[in-house]
Amino acid sequence: MPGPLGMGVATGDGRLLDARGRAERPLFTLGAPRRGELWETTAIPEIRVQAAALAQELLAPLTRPARAARRPRRRPVDAHGLALSTHAEAAAAYRTGLDRVLKVRAAAEDAFGRAVTLDPGFALGHAALALVGHECGAEVDVPRALADAQRSARERADERERSFVDVVTRRIHGDDGDGALLRHLEAYPADALALATAVPTIAFSGINDLDDAYALRLVERTSPVYDGHWFPTSLLAFLRQEEGRYGEAGELAHRALAAEPAAGHAVHALAHVHYESGAHATGRDWLDGWISGQGRGAVHRAHFSWHVALHELALDDTAAVRKRWFAQLAPGRVTGVRALVDSGSLLWRARLSGSWRGRIPAADVLGTVAQEVVERPATAFTALHAAVALAAAGDLAALRRLRDHAAGADEVQREIIVPLCESFAALVEERFHDAARGLDALLPGLRKVGGSAAQREVVEETLLYALVAGGRCDAARRLLDARLDRQHAPRDRRMLAGLPV
Repeated sequence: MPGPLGMGVATGDGRLLDARGRAERPLFTLGAPRRGELWETTAIPEIRVQAAALAQELLAPLTRPARAARRPRRRPVDAHGLALSTHAEAAAAYRTGLDRVLKVRAAAEDAFGRAVTLDPGFALGHAALALVGHECGAEVDVPRALADAQRSARERADERERSFVDVVTRRIHGDDGDGALLRHLEAYPADALALATAVPTIAFSGINDLDDAYALRLVERTSPVYDGHWFPTSLLAFLRQEEGRYGEAGELAHRALAAEPAAGHAVHALAHVHYESGAHATGRDWLDGWISGQGRGAVHRAHFSWHVALHELALDDTAAVRKRWFAQLAPGRVTGVRALVDSGSLLWRARLSGSWRGRIPAADVLGTVAQEVVERPATAFTALHAAVALAAAGDLAALRRLRDHAAGADEVQREIIVPLCESFAALVEERFHDAARGLDALLPGLRKVGGSAAQREVVEETLLYALVAGGRCDAARRLLDARLDRQHAPRDRRMLAGLPV
């Protein structure tokens, strides 16, 4: 029989239905014929999940005990074997959303939304929606999704699902969310969505106080339950490069990508490996090719473009930097915090190195971000990039407002962001000696703001500019020599050659 809206055929859990809506002689289908039932059913990941479910269904009579017919029907599971308190169709949609989150792909919220449309009482689906709305900026009514998750968890959920709903509730309300997440992972190490939430890479903010060593132990401790799956391998690749173990990180990233070419965390790790090891031409070409291929459906595509632009800056290709900025990073193409972190910092770095002549459109970047985010940021990482963008725009008044906010915020903002704002203000006012002295003092503790070494490098480059502008060429030469010892960069060699003897 025709399926819903005349698309595909009428099915129930993959069984073909007859004119009376029954599947008395079970005949199964999968893939495109189920599009009226599932819509997203033509890609390999969806078909793979359906095939696995069908295999379980067909093998069940051969493996269950004689009295199994009297037992309750088995619940569907996620891709890592964890039971889901819902029916097969909603579970399939949830698995699609989870798959997109783990790969850093777009439209995970659409799949989670479809899951709760198919089953409004599916607590885990509602919780996942609330999480991606709160953490990833997805267009989700977060309070409503959270309330639906809490209601559904009370009515129908197992212990793991109730624990995850509690984790999401605490993270959104700022009530020991990090502790709850770690406790949840101790009990349920195979919960991939929880693991993705805990480890700060590119998709989620992670656990605030999770240092690299603890994050590494967390991933290593949970990895065995995934039995070689590419996801924890991709997280491990990112953490290894944070340790400076670039060879090992590159091998892990390639291993994950061989299993799943769309694995965004592995791509992110490899982007850092190429940059930190000075393989700028290789990194530029490889990542540019991925963006135009597998990366077309990636979330945070602008951040991957930012990584390519960093290679182009290091290669001293000024025309390529400008072209990429207008094509992939300019306001309108990127907005909000992503514009602040990626577009704004790239503009500033291009100006500092002489790769951008004339006025830089920093005010246009700031215009895409709420004033609250710029002048009263919730985290030191956002505050650092707000200070960069405000310095690039020459907005001294806003820099001082940001400094005043940081003075009353958390310890890291008080310790790092307050003097950072003062140093940037000194730079704007052309008090280069004061700016250089303040920035140099900040470098040893800058890691506390979070983010990657490549992102924090913007402060070092600002220091270099202040040293040169203030006539302290010997200090600038020492800094450039140290940078060139870390990695080869034609831009730094050009700047070193241009210093007065």
